[in-house]
Amino acid sequence: QLQASGGGSVQAGDSLRLSCAASGTLPIVNTGWYRQAPGAQRELVADIGSAGRTRYADSVKGRFTISRDNTGHTVHLQMISLKPEDTAVYYCKADTLLGAFWGQGTLVTVSS
Repeated sequence: QLQASGGGSVQAGDSLRLSCAASGTLPIVNTGWYRQAPGAQRELVADIGSAGRTRYADSVKGRFTISRDNTGHTVHLQMISLKPEDTAVYYCKADTLLGAFWGQGTLVTVSS
């Protein structure tokens, strides 16, 4: 089970930190943050592999940083210099050997 937290309403230029905590001991191969804006498809924002490899959507490079704790079961998404176009519901997803699991979404609203 994945528990996402940290969303909220902020002004453009502000920062937020999202967290995704996975319960259980199943090894996680990869954890990603996705977002879905109203009327848009869900898109990958950033993900991090078990070896620490990270990748980011071009739209967030330099502003968002994904990280995880030593257990790999808690992943954070630090977001700075937020823009109105970052407004979306953010979801975390964990890829394991038994399949992919999604957390509930957390809403991020950025006003100008």
